[in-house]
Amino acid sequence: MEQHRYAGELLRVPEGSLADELGLVAGDKILEVNGMALRDIIDVSFAFADEEIDLLVEHADGEQEMISFDKDYDEELGAEFTSAVFDGIRRCANNCYFCFVNMGAPSARASLAIKDDDYRLSFLYGNFVTLTNMGAADFRRIEQFHLSPLYVSVQCMNPELRAEMLRCKRAADIGGQLDRLEAAGADYHTQVVLCAGLNDGAELERTIREIAARRPHALSLAVVPVGVTKYRTDPYPLRQFDAAGAAAVIDLAERWQKIFRAETGRTFLYLGDEFYVLAGRDVPPEDWYDGFPQLDNGIGLMRSFQKDFAEARAAAEADGVAAGDDAIAEADGAAADGTAAVIAPEVATGNADADVYLDVVTGTSVAPMFEALARSVEDLQPQLHVRIVPVENAFWGTTVNVSGLLTGRDILAALAKLDGPRTGVLIPEPALRAGEDIFLDDMTLTAFRAALPDARVEPVQGGADYYHALTDFAHYHKERAGETAYMWQSNAGYTKPAE
Repeated sequence: MEQHRYAGELLRVPEGSLADELGLVAGDKILEVNGMALRDIIDVSFAFADEEIDLLVEHADGEQEMISFDKDYDEELGAEFTSAVFDGIRRCANNCYFCFVNMGAPSARASLAIKDDDYRLSFLYGNFVTLTNMGAADFRRIEQFHLSPLYVSVQCMNPELRAEMLRCKRAADIGGQLDRLEAAGADYHTQVVLCAGLNDGAELERTIREIAARRPHALSLAVVPVGVTKYRTDPYPLRQFDAAGAAAVIDLAERWQKIFRAETGRTFLYLGDEFYVLAGRDVPPEDWYDGFPQLDNGIGLMRSFQKDFAEARAAAEADGVAAGDDAIAEADGAAADGTAAVIAPEVATGNADADVYLDVVTGTSVAPMFEALARSVEDLQPQLHVRIVPVENAFWGTTVNVSGLLTGRDILAALAKLDGPRTGVLIPEPALRAGEDIFLDDMTLTAFRAALPDARVEPVQGGADYYHALTDFAHYHKERAGETAYMWQSNAGYTKPAE
């Protein structure tokens, strides 16, 4: 039997997908497509860009099978892989002053200790990379497969300071590395993890100026404050921003943002929400975020959440839908088709005016926003009673105050301290691992729900979810079954590779 160096193992095969029609099952391994060996799902995508396919598969018993078939050019395999990269995640060779992975809790799951610095994950999923571990072959592949845009952790454009901050001599060549990306035809978003007294002030001005000069290849520049957990042991004395320091960063950024908007109509430079929270200032208006190009990086999350909440409310009001309208009829219909499990008991029994007591779990930084939004609808619904539950992060340390890093045990500990009625609990969906119902401390959502037998627990992702959960909790249910892991990308999403 021929041994193949790498293989893509299937995690899930959805019913009705092309993979399902071919008889593939979870545990099967894709070895080759049309004779091409595969390193990652990027290779799968490009090898699949044909109408006639010879697929070499290895089954769980070790038997290999060649499956030949015809398909449409842009038809997707539809399967999910256990990993996006088959030859292993490319690890980070740096030892940054501010590395969050190095500050991880000893009891955190093993995957949180992986320091990835893989340009493929940058292209596929928006992971930030430093470019320090890339060679000529990597830049050639970026050009051949048109892998753009990428996401680059710049930190600063001062070569000596960058090498010092990343503790890597190759980090000093950030200018040359960006030149090579541009020569390969790639555009990129950039990020600065800002450390007080280190790469702020004049150094931040230099970084903004030099990255902006790289437009249009440079698509955006995000500045986020350094985060520090209670487990940090690095001897370098990192300082976090206080209110005055955050205000100074905002003032500096606003000067540049006005220049950029005058030049191009786009803000280009964006600050993490934490700066505004620390300084006690409102986040910028929606149009200053230019469509939220770095939303997954925490840039504009609060404004996006508020926008989605307002849009959901406006849509409901335009439709003339008041909270609780037709609840009994909807509950009867749900019971008839077997979905009554997600309907609150008081509605299912016909008492749509029964009081609803919701505990809304948040990180401490965004609790005021959740409070204000809840009060805006609670005042119109006398049966709705909302209690905001800001959870201090004992797992990572109280300086970590975002909702997405809360753990199941910390949330339960906070809820256990509260008395009174509780119809439901709204938890932040970002605290659950993508594709799985599990918190960062490995507590499953099932176990979490079992600990609260008298309340219904529902995840909330964005502002629209929050609005619907508040105004019609009886019928709100967040279905996470559609969450996926690593899927190969459709050919339609790429340009054909250069010959």
